[in-house]
Amino acid sequence: MGNPTQSPHIVVHPPALDGSRRVTSGDAVLGVASHLDDVVEILRLADLDRIEVEESDLIEWQGGGPEDWPGLSEPHGA
Repeated sequence: MGNPTQSPHIVVHPPALDGSRRVTSGDAVLGVASHLDDVVEILRLADLDRIEVEESDLIEWQGGGPEDWPGLSEPHGA
């Protein structure tokens, strides 16, 4: 069994064809994000909102960093 005080390892997976990115912690899917703001909200809902999304070593960005959201031509909420 893992250490309950150990920090989670969050993975933001490579973009799908529609530009969305799956967010997981271990084997658990936390949600699907279409923008960086969605990643922040997914982590908030998982009680992981103290993580600095763009700079944390706890988050592994696969297929591009926090600024890479292919397929999106307008800022989120526009």
